[in-house]
Amino acid sequence: MKLEGKNIGVAFTGSFCTFRKTIDELKKISKINNTSIFPIMSFNSFNLDTKFGKAIDFKKEIEEITNNEIICSIPDAEPIGPKKMFDILIVAPCSGNTIAKLANDIIDTPVTMAVKSHLRNNRPVVIAISTNNGLSGAAENIGKLLNRKNYYFVPFKQDNPITKPHSLVFDPAYIQKTLEYALDNEQIQPILL
Repeated sequence: MKLEGKNIGVAFTGSFCTFRKTIDELKKISKINNTSIFPIMSFNSFNLDTKFGKAIDFKKEIEEITNNEIICSIPDAEPIGPKKMFDILIVAPCSGNTIAKLANDIIDTPVTMAVKSHLRNNRPVVIAISTNNGLSGAAENIGKLLNRKNYYFVPFKQDNPITKPHSLVFDPAYIQKTLEYALDNEQIQPILL
């Protein structure tokens, strides 16, 4: 298994509706031999309670699964690159806000700093899109990242084409395979489901 023995950064951003799906996949990955998972959270994902759950409950569960303390500040995320902490980094879920920041090199959260720092080593970053404006305002930024070196995408689809016609969401069943492909510098296909 290609993830065996790897150090994996998992960054959460504020698309709270997909936290449960991401955490469930995190549990599966954590059972792979000698794999270490390092959680990172944006300011909002670390602090906000929503209808999908309380921040304190998510943080506790994530730290129990990973056996690592959450990186939740910009200064704590900055050493990721210089220390070569991760073989691969996944942003799951990756909100439209974070996609825009990454596409335009805005580094003002622990997650965007983690990505920037990690990329200095030319190592793969996997994006798991979860945004209500993926087929409108965020489309341009998604396109920018699709054309950049070292960015790979978990296959995604329209979330609910009837009531949310612009919404895109990743398919959690593809997280592990996408990570494996990205470690070989390949984009899993198809991207669009």
